[in-house]
Amino acid sequence: MIYRSGLKRHFRYNIVCVFFVLLISTGLMAQSDPPFKPISADIIRLPSKILGEDRKIYIYAPPADTSMPGKRYPVLYVLDGDNHFSMIAEYCRYLSRSDVKVMPEMIVVGIPNTNRVRDLTPSHSLFDFYGKPDTSANSRLKASGGGNNFLKFIGSELISYVDQHYKTQAFKIFAGHSFGGITTINCLLTQPDMFDAYIAISPSFWWDRGYVLNLADKKLTSDRIINKMIFYSDADEGSSEDGAAFHTDLLKFYTIINQRKIAGLAHKYVHYPEETHMTEPIKAYYDALRFIFNSYPKKEQ
Repeated sequence: MIYRSGLKRHFRYNIVCVFFVLLISTGLMAQSDPPFKPISADIIRLPSKILGEDRKIYIYAPPADTSMPGKRYPVLYVLDGDNHFSMIAEYCRYLSRSDVKVMPEMIVVGIPNTNRVRDLTPSHSLFDFYGKPDTSANSRLKASGGGNNFLKFIGSELISYVDQHYKTQAFKIFAGHSFGGITTINCLLTQPDMFDAYIAISPSFWWDRGYVLNLADKKLTSDRIINKMIFYSDADEGSSEDGAAFHTDLLKFYTIINQRKIAGLAHKYVHYPEETHMTEPIKAYYDALRFIFNSYPKKEQ
């Protein structure tokens, strides 16, 4: 495990993005190459037969390389796209710049939410964070349990669309935070071949009294071969009466992976004791990208 070091929980995400953009642009003032330009993205509406609704999708693609017109790119799919897409796209653009070049240029696909509890939970449960059933008439947990159907949408409809309309490589990353974190881990456990690398930032292992953690205990056996990568992390998420469950559960997940020595599974766990649940992604997504692309074949495509 690696211990590293926020911003207050009530800061809105756009403030963070503005800070990040200003930081980059300030750093470029003394440089003439490359020029700084605000990031732009395609915004599409993808009709989904599986979900029975149209889904808004954000897609950032690197500018066309005139010297390599057939160039193709890895793809990163990020959940909670309404919060994290811009930040990750900027990370990818900066880290792949010609004067930085610690990772290849990348297509980034952000998936905003329509019904987050429905789509990012793998089982139906009315048990809340504290293990108490929420049976109220307006309980937000009633719609839970659509996670596997949501993965079907991503695998059958979204990835297909992106591959048809953009110059993609086969290498794909799936990233998520909190409920998004258990979604990426659920995908690794049940449909590992959908992606090549997985990122789970403070996964909500508390969901349904440890449903995904129990699934990991069953699926991640010492005789299994999984040629994938996973980065997972947690922050300082409260006292023993509340958020400490995140840390305890992450340690259990780390123990399962580490002790069973699953063939082919490269993994890294980082704890950020100076961050909160909502500031952690700023550091964790950067560290996750560095981990994944330190292991990624560094060759021109």
